[in-house]
Amino acid sequence: MDDLKRMAIFATVVEQGSMTAAARLLGMSASAISQQVRQLEAQAGLPLMHRTTRRLSLSDAGQRFYAQCAVMLQAARQARAELDAERDEPVGELRIAAVLGLAAPLGRALAPLLHAHPQLRLQLLLDDSHSDLVAERVDIAIRLGELPDSHWVARTLGTLPWWICAAPALAQGRPWPSNPQALQAWPWMARNIGTNNNSASMQLQHRHSGERVLLHTTPRIISNQQYALQQLCSEGLGLARLFSLEVADQVRSGQLLRLLPDWDCGSLRISALTPERQALPARVRLALAALQAHFAPLALS
Repeated sequence: MDDLKRMAIFATVVEQGSMTAAARLLGMSASAISQQVRQLEAQAGLPLMHRTTRRLSLSDAGQRFYAQCAVMLQAARQARAELDAERDEPVGELRIAAVLGLAAPLGRALAPLLHAHPQLRLQLLLDDSHSDLVAERVDIAIRLGELPDSHWVARTLGTLPWWICAAPALAQGRPWPSNPQALQAWPWMARNIGTNNNSASMQLQHRHSGERVLLHTTPRIISNQQYALQQLCSEGLGLARLFSLEVADQVRSGQLLRLLPDWDCGSLRISALTPERQALPARVRLALAALQAHFAPLALS
């Protein structure tokens, strides 16, 4: 490593034209610069510079040696410039892991950032299971619900309420349920209900009166993916408790109906996890800011 430092000093002396000028640029004394050059010459067993009171000139060996030192010094400067750019500008690839149903909301949240910075690339890793974030070099992981203990840093983005949803075709002329108890007569689908696959339960609370009802259902369809339940629900195969943010567009378009909107059936916290670092690249910092700005006001009731 000392040799690399001396080579950089030697190249700087040649570029600046004198040891005094190189010393000013590098924050060293002229005598220290001279000592470093002499050590290089001693190691080489050849003179690299011819010194006079007025100027420095390179020997033939020094000229050839400088050409390679200059390449090394330029590579080091380029490496530093790329680090500075990553710190200050959102460039390179941004890798985000999230559940499948959040693809569209993430696209809306990050679109302004991607439009504003053409050199930024996005890779979305969509999977309802919790993949190996380190092995996949994930910059930001979007997680729902309670978080396990981890060395990753968690930031709360907002809260996602559940909605009870159904496709219009499911009714087949029947009146829709008007209270939680009436929901039990309808076919249900569910995800992650534990080892007992014959029943599932949820608690509903009236938004105005505060009345609480514990609802027990027997799911007809069970899936390990929330997005699959959303698609099956859209096909009219049963009621499902879905994330408001994932189905808001379908509810607005009439593809899905929201049942019992006066009843709260729970919510999940949405969090962004990043590796434990004191200094995050600009692309990660700006993406986190965009996600927080987008999700914070979207606690749809």
